This record gives sequence, structure tokens and C-alpha cells, in this order.
Amino acid sequence: MISKMETHRAHRTRLRSRSALVGGGVAVAVGALLAPLAAAPAASAAPPAGEVRHPVDYVDPLIGSAGGGNTYPGANVPFGMIAWSPTSTAGDQTNTAAANGYSYHTTRTRGFSLTHVNGAGCHPGAAGDVPIMPFVGQVDTSPTADTKDQKYAAGFSHDQEKAEPGHYRVGLDSGAVADLAVSERAGVADFSFPRGAPAHLLFRTSNSLNGSENAHIEIDARRRKVTGWVLTGAFCGRRANGGENNRTTYYRLHFSASFDRAFSTVGTWENDRLAAGATTADGGEGYLTGADRAGRGSGGYVGFDTTRDTDVHMRLGISYVSLADAEANLRAEIAPRASVAEVAADGRAAWDRKLRAVRVSGGSEPRRTAFYTALYHALQQPNLISDTDGRYPGMDGTPHRLERGQKAQYSNFSGWDQYRAQVQLLALLQPRVAGDFAQSLLNFARQNGGVWDRWVHISGATHVMTGDPSAATLATFYAMGVRNFDAEGAFDSLYRQATVPHPDGLSDKGCPGQCEGQRPNLAQYLASGYAAQDVCHCWGGAAETLEDSVADDALARWARLLGRAEEAEELGARGGYWRNVFNPDATATAGSVQARNRDGSWVTPFDPASDRGFAQGSAATYTWMVPQDVQGLAEAMGGRETAAARLDGFFHKPDGSWSVRGGDPLRYDPTNEPGIHAPWLYNALGQPWKTQETVRQIVDTVYGTGPSGLPGNDDLGTMSAWYVFAALGIYPQAPGRAEALLTGPLFPRAVIAPAGWRRALTIAAPEASDSAFYVAGVRVNGKPHDTSWLDGSFLRGGGSLSFDLAGRPATGWATDPDRLPR
Repeated sequence: MISKMETHRAHRTRLRSRSALVGGGVAVAVGALLAPLAAAPAASAAPPAGEVRHPVDYVDPLIGSAGGGNTYPGANVPFGMIAWSPTSTAGDQTNTAAANGYSYHTTRTRGFSLTHVNGAGCHPGAAGDVPIMPFVGQVDTSPTADTKDQKYAAGFSHDQEKAEPGHYRVGLDSGAVADLAVSERAGVADFSFPRGAPAHLLFRTSNSLNGSENAHIEIDARRRKVTGWVLTGAFCGRRANGGENNRTTYYRLHFSASFDRAFSTVGTWENDRLAAGATTADGGEGYLTGADRAGRGSGGYVGFDTTRDTDVHMRLGISYVSLADAEANLRAEIAPRASVAEVAADGRAAWDRKLRAVRVSGGSEPRRTAFYTALYHALQQPNLISDTDGRYPGMDGTPHRLERGQKAQYSNFSGWDQYRAQVQLLALLQPRVAGDFAQSLLNFARQNGGVWDRWVHISGATHVMTGDPSAATLATFYAMGVRNFDAEGAFDSLYRQATVPHPDGLSDKGCPGQCEGQRPNLAQYLASGYAAQDVCHCWGGAAETLEDSVADDALARWARLLGRAEEAEELGARGGYWRNVFNPDATATAGSVQARNRDGSWVTPFDPASDRGFAQGSAATYTWMVPQDVQGLAEAMGGRETAAARLDGFFHKPDGSWSVRGGDPLRYDPTNEPGIHAPWLYNALGQPWKTQETVRQIVDTVYGTGPSGLPGNDDLGTMSAWYVFAALGIYPQAPGRAEALLTGPLFPRAVIAPAGWRRALTIAAPEASDSAFYVAGVRVNGKPHDTSWLDGSFLRGGGSLSFDLAGRPATGWATDPDRLPR
């Protein structure tokens, strides 16, 4: 008769053969157990155009885990609730080595946390809830008292680490091994320990990345279960620019973990007090850091006898509503005897189905790896927060159920970032998810007194960044054909937010980085036509004006599609308010966007390299942030030729060399969002060949493979979505629109065909190569196409797009002044 543990071992053996993981029994040293990971053969050469490998094979979750990308390598599935990944430590239990809990260059961990957010920039990020640590040794002091993570943490090396979509495995220097796989709301784990050594699992219930208000754990030895919750939130709560406003609680995560074998020991801790044999504990850490938080918190541990059996199998479910829902989620998603191998295979298949929405052919192996990993990162969010029974936590602090026709409630909306590229990719590839996401944001707004927050985490309004990105996002969804949400209700709500002042708009609470007003000092804005720097109650008056102009233009376009002519005219005029902060005499040689005071005076002294009046960017960068009216911007600068020459200086140093890697406030910054559309502005200026060479320069030098393969914070898939569009040769023209701008594709062929599409979108560029990226001609559905942009019907309806590429600029293509992008 085969024991349960032997069955688990057999499943793991099959998994190792699938993933090139080879190892012996758990009694051998961890180095011998996992050493073949380092010796795995290199990926084969690129397959022919027929495509013989699965897209998921190209994904490397470690891309972006260094260099400020803030990605995480752990197990997840598309849009899932659970994301099981390491929390690294650099010697401070109240902090972590990177903004999202994992830094490639910090190879020491204090546990494997159940929730993460991809690429968030606020250090230490968000979530990272309930780290679970396999610990080899005696638990004889409180783990919370180990404030420097000297005892209850362990190192590892990357040759003992394997990260792939839906699955994460690592061998620790202590001899323990963690093998993790997940479904949408649940997961399974195999933990292995050295034979005969003290073996424990620590549940650090209070140790979320940002701390916690409270936490609770219960250990039921008879039923071999550990359950509990953490009450937390505080996204961006430690930032200096208004973060104190966000040191608040807004969600509770429940978990239920069950085991296949009995506990040999149990215990809990509260602050510095260890209670061996105890089965319950409570206590949070607070939301500060360092000495103000060190030594606070609670958790519990369970131990296992490893004299004969060194493996522990755990099944776990989570919920933001209740413990009962966490257990129901687990029952619904993972079979009682499912192994890590089986769950990992399901997760891999789920990812492959989503990634198959875009099939590329040709190109080099590194190009494919960068592309499919970018697509993987772009499709990690939004994230489920509704349970299998349809309940979810509302922004009003009470549980709610899905609306009629809604399939899921989603959250984690980094609006200021995502509205520029990620939401367009979501609408293109996953329109059903986009619609449910739109409905989710409307649900939250209705629960939040009609206020649409610009950065939503779980069920919390965090107010992070500036502008009104919800308006731009939902208008974009509608323009791209997404219809499965209450579009009229959403428009009415967003229109009200854009036209009726709210008391929060006069508050400076949280400013500048997390101002509560979503349309700050709206009455003044409407009266003046710009956000006045001295009374705007916002991050920066010039930035706020540009952001609101983009949002209002998007709302105007949506209003036209809805047949709302009066609102369209009103909002369309407001889409041009950017002109009110463009000072034609900002410097002795050129005009620029510049902040203004309420009395109409310009904020001085003015320096185009300064961020005064702006948010995370300089005047030099923000001056280009008028994607809705590039022709108007060019006119304000003195004409298209003058504007193009200025744009040349934005991407090049005075000596003519490229300046696209960031670090110069007068030039392009690929690490942050306000200027990421700028390479495509040449299309509207009548010089599309410069878009082609600029985009390719950025693709070749700023993005890549390896841990530092992203230019900066992935910002919930935004930077990755930028790369996906650049690789395909298309880019969203402006928020609230479905038109696309063109550049030379990376791959000879790409087929965009999400599940349910009636007609694929095929992109052919047979000559595509590292040297042939200039567009000499384009055909749409077989007919010559002489503009550098596509009508929105193409992305909505599909068709064929063919490029003729060359190694030299084709300076006559798509330059007719009457047919430039508007």
C-alpha cells in the first residue's frame, strides 16, 4: 500500500521531469537535491514560423526582480487572488529588500507570503500577507523578537531556485525546501526538511509588508489545521509625501491551512513572549517601521517529527470575506488529494491559455522571452477579490455580492500608471475581464459615496498619485468595444465627479502624494480653466491640469459614443485646458508647460528640469503629455518642424547620442509614466521614421532579459504592456480612443486571437530583424495604407496588417500633413 507521502513524492518526481528539476530523497543535502537547476540546458534556438513551443515556455518570472522593477517570482495564475512568493530580508523585520518583498540580489527570506502586487513602487509595497516560513531548528524565542531576522530566516542561492508561471520552488541553506503551486484563491505546498532535524512552519500572521493593525491565529492540532487572519492595509503609508495619511486599515485577509500529518509541537507568540503549547494569539505590528515597530506582532508555529518522514504537505485557501469562504474557496478549486505537481500543471495551462492570445513567430530566443514575460506581467492584474460564492469586501467595509451578469470583482488599480498602456492591452486581449473590472470600479465608487479613487488596493481607497484615471480607463474600455458593464451608470457617476465639487477637494490631507480629492478644488479649476498651484490641494497644479485634460477629453469621446452631445461638447472643451498651463515664454528660447497661480501669474522661477508643479516628473517631460491634441501642442510650440526638433532634443544629448535610459530630467525617462507615449509623437509630427528608430532604441537598450530586464517599477503591468505594444508595432494613440499608432514590429509574424474572437488580428512583417525596423509601406486587409495610424475599428474587429520593413528610413511614408494622427 502506497502512503500519502509516497504519493506526493511520486507527483513531485513527475513535476521534476517536466521542469528539468532532478533530485534525490530529502535526506541528502539541499545542494545535491536541487543542483541540477543550475545545470539545466539552455533554451533551444527559436522555432520556425509554425510555432512548436508553448508561449508559457518563454516566461521568466525573475525578469524585473532587480533594478527597481519590483516584480515577484512566486506562484500565481492570471488575475488570481493568491500570489505565493518569498519575502526577502536585508536584516530588518519591519522592512524588506525591495518594494514588493523580493529582491534578486538579496538572497535571504523570512517566509513565503500569500499575496503580492506586481511592480508597485511604494516601498515596501503592498500586501505580502501571512509569510509562512519553513524553519529548521528549535523555536525557543519569539520570532517577532528576532527583529534583525538573524535566527528565523534563511539564505538561498539562485541555483536552488526555480520560478515558472503557476509554480515556485526553492531550496534554503538550512536544508528546507519549499515547493508552491496555486489556483485562483488557494494553493498547495510541499515542505521538505533534513531528516532528524527540528522542523517547523512559522505563520507570521502580523508581518505583512506594511505592518498590520491586528492579527489572529488558531491552531487545531486534532484537525491538523491552522487558521487566522490579518487586519491590514496602509499602501504607501510610509512615504514622506503624504504617506502618513495612508497608515490606515482597509482589509482583512482570512486563511485556512490543513496538513496531511499530525503536529509534533505547537506554539504561539505575541511580541517578545513565546508560549509553547498555546494555540491562539493576537496582535498587530502597527504601520511604522524600524524601532517604532520592531518587536511587535503575533503568530504561531507547528512542528513535525522528521525521524522517519521528512515531507509536509499543506493545502490552503484565502478570502477577504471570511474564514468559511477561505475554506470554501479551497474546496472548490483544489481537489482533496491534489499534489503540487498537479496544481502547478493546471496553473501552467491557465497561463498558456492566456498567453496564446498573442502568438509570435520568428525572432530570437531573448526577444521571445522578453515578449512573453512582458505579456505575463501585464496579465497578472487586475486581481480577484471575490470568492467562489460571489461575495467580496466592499469599499464601505461590508461584504457585497456581484452585480447581475458580473463574473468577478477585481481590484488593484494603479490608475495613474495603467491608463496609458495596460488597460488598452487588457481591453484588447481580455475584454470580458476588462468589463468586469470596469463594473468593479463602479461598484467601489457607489460604496464610496460616488468617489472613484485613483489607486485602489483590495477594498481600500489609497488616493495615490494625481488626476482622474478612472475616467480615462473606462472611456478607453468603451472605445475599444468593452460592453459588459453598466456604461451609462458609470459615465453618469464619472461625469458627476468631473462637474460637481466634493468636500474632499478642499482638503490637503495626504498631500502631495496621496491627496484625498479626486478632482481637487474643482470649483476653482472650472472657473480658471486650470489647477492653480497655490490653491489646488493637489500634487502639482500643472500636472493636475494635464491629467484632467486627458481625462475630460476621454470622457467627451465616450459621451459622443453614448449619444450624449451636450456633455460631449462641454467635456471636449475642457480637454483643451492644457493650453492654459502652456507658457509660450517660459524660457528665452521655447515655450513649456508651467504651473500657474490663482491670479493667473506663472509660478517662478521656472526651470524645465524642475518638478515644481508636477508629479514624479519634470516640466521637460510633462510638456509632451498632451496625447489627445498633439497637433495643438505642435502649433503652440511653433509648428510641427519646431516641435519635432524639440522632441529630438528630448531623446538625444547635445552631441547627438541617445538619451533614453533615464537620469536626465531634461530628457526621456523610461522608468516612469508621464512620458512613455512620447516616442510615438513623431507620427503626428510627420516624421514617423523617428518613432521607429526611437522605439527600437528603447526596446534594445532599456528592456531585456534577466532580473534587470525592466526599466523601472512595472507599475501593475504598465511598463510590460508598453513593451508588448512596441514589439507588435502598434501603440494606443490616446486614452478614450481605440486608434493605434504604428511602428516597426519586432517579429516577422504575430497573431492576436483571444478566446471568443470571431476574427484574428494578424501582423506580418517578413523582413523584421535587428537592422530592418524602418517602415517602408503598410497594407491593411491587403490594401495600401499611407498613414502612421489605424482607425479604432481595426483593433475592435481584427483583420490583417502587413509591414514592409527596411534598414533605412523611408522619409516619404505617412507624411501627408492632411493625414497625420489628430
